Amino acid sequence: ANIQDELGRSVCQELGTKNISYVHCDVTCESDVQNAINLAVSKYGKLDIMFNNASIPGDNEVRVTHAAKDFKRVFDVNVLGGFLGAKYAARVMVLFKKGCILFTASTLASKISIGLPHAHKASKHAVAGLMKSLSVELGEHGIRANCISPNGIVTPAFQKVIGNFDKKKGEEMFAVSAVLKGTVLDPEDFPHAALNLASDEAKFISGVNLPVDGAYSVSNQSWKMGFAA
Repeated sequence: ANIQDELGRSVCQELGTKNISYVHCDVTCESDVQNAINLAVSKYGKLDIMFNNASIPGDNEVRVTHAAKDFKRVFDVNVLGGFLGAKYAARVMVLFKKGCILFTASTLASKISIGLPHAHKASKHAVAGLMKSLSVELGEHGIRANCISPNGIVTPAFQKVIGNFDKKKGEEMFAVSAVLKGTVLDPEDFPHAALNLASDEAKFISGVNLPVDGAYSVSNQSWKMGFAA
């Protein structure tokens, strides 16, 4: 489900299986979200997993003079979109007394970085809070809710916010502040974490904001710099 129709259809063709479908869905449009859920249920008979992964960084504007409409747009996609996805997914999952709802948060939900848009950082805090609230409400119906909080990954969206540079330069930039040395966070590491949380192996894990950041969110870089000085 996405608004990039050409890309979505090409991914389906590339995977080459009948077990995957694409549907146009603007997560800020309630009828689009409801339609996407209905399509999945009509084709597969139920809904086991709902991954609310849509997210935008917003304009590269960090001042408090940031336009209100841009701030609202980020919250509409990152927070409202996740709420709508959870709302319609839960309606189906309640019937089966089981289900898993995932959200994409960020290390920004626990550790603030300077130089990134305020709307993006605030929205990730909101997503983590929404997940915790839903995990309590939906638990009595056997439905789990969790977040995944990756650290920075060098993707086209990230490059657009920070500035145009190649993948290698981006990885080198992250390596400087990384706590876990000798490796980098690859895009594939993120879905691996999602698959783990969505699986039955995590059947009693709910209300968790899982960091995929090599201990970055629990570190104090300023303490390290103080000793270096």
